[in-house]
Amino acid sequence: MSNIVMTAAAGGNLRGEIQIPGDKSISHRAVMLGSLAEGITEIRGFLQGEDPVATLQAFRAMGVRIDGPEEGCLVVHGVGLHGLKQPPQPLYLGNSGTSMRLLSGLLAAQPFDTVLTGDDSLSGRPMRRITEPLSAMGARIGTSEAGTPPLSIEGGRRLEGIDYPMPVASAQVKSCLLLAGLYAEGRTCVVEPDPSRDHTERMLQGFGYVVERDNNTVCLQGGGTLKAAPVEVPGDISSAAFFMVGAAISEASDVLLQNVGVNPTRTGIITILRQMGADIALENEREAGAEPVADIRVRGSRLQGIAIPEHLVPLAIDEFPALFVAAACAEGETVLTGARELRVKESDRIQVMADGLTKLGIEALPTEDGIVIQGGQMTGGAVDSRGDHRIAMAFAMAGLRSSSPVLVHDCANVKTSFPDFIESAWRLGMTIKETAW
Repeated sequence: MSNIVMTAAAGGNLRGEIQIPGDKSISHRAVMLGSLAEGITEIRGFLQGEDPVATLQAFRAMGVRIDGPEEGCLVVHGVGLHGLKQPPQPLYLGNSGTSMRLLSGLLAAQPFDTVLTGDDSLSGRPMRRITEPLSAMGARIGTSEAGTPPLSIEGGRRLEGIDYPMPVASAQVKSCLLLAGLYAEGRTCVVEPDPSRDHTERMLQGFGYVVERDNNTVCLQGGGTLKAAPVEVPGDISSAAFFMVGAAISEASDVLLQNVGVNPTRTGIITILRQMGADIALENEREAGAEPVADIRVRGSRLQGIAIPEHLVPLAIDEFPALFVAAACAEGETVLTGARELRVKESDRIQVMADGLTKLGIEALPTEDGIVIQGGQMTGGAVDSRGDHRIAMAFAMAGLRSSSPVLVHDCANVKTSFPDFIESAWRLGMTIKETAW
């Protein structure tokens, strides 16, 4: 694969309105539950990025008819919980950890064997966090010696519901176990140390499945059915985060990000930026399906460094690359702790962001579970995203406050979550280009 480089010109601001592409997390789950439901599910706002398309192709390979996507619209002809067929070959899931972890849960109870594979990045990500509790339910899943993909899932296993206290808040692990629980005998309960995104629980209820929630405990009974239901996918706040930060750090900026999901388990980015002094307003608040939605207006402001409260970490886990750029532009010191999870994302996001910020002239000290960033003047220069889409887009925003252009290497994976990122940035007034080296 050629090296895709994004070059962001130095300075400028963001002004205007854009529509944010569909939420990646919700797009995955809509295809999964629509496929397992009885009846036909229409999905609008589906993110046509590489990750959700990997989920879509996996279900097609297991015999589900899916029409589209066409302008974000899909029609899924559900086969019911027991209607999937053995795929003719291993399911390749590209860079998508969500696809692999959630599919593992629902495939652990199928009557056929499956193998899940991915690209080099996904093949290095930890999977024992799902294989161990699934094994406790009765699943049998093979991994590498390091507990990484490929995953070999043995069919014909009888699953039993479990009570599982999660060591770390993770929506992917929680969702994996809940999907396995649909097939398990008895009751499956997951207890989180802190709240994580709850799209799976909301969507299960939207498909007519009874889910019990009590504080940080989520339970369901196996053996029910899913009934097809329309799904409207809101804009992805994780994608909106880059332009929220870009507007917040650049003077005279004024952007309106339309139709963004503001599920309270995902709005840590808003809370943290507001604590730093950002001017953020939610307008036109409404409901889209089971999800709260709003237009987000952000104006340029002077940011202050803060100690980020640990309870907000799971509510902003995917937005920290962008938040680190905000911290680099803030006055004073920003300290993050309790975020060890960032080290096992598409890259080690703590180390890769610290390396990049240092190259841009910012003092950034990585710690075991976080980072300490001293705000200052970014000098511009070349940074390496290590193939991580969120890091690539975060460093593109750094150009708005750099004294010379910022070149971001290894950006091909931006297409996994935000295929139109460059075009959206142009529409808001950024001078940015993409080249292949």
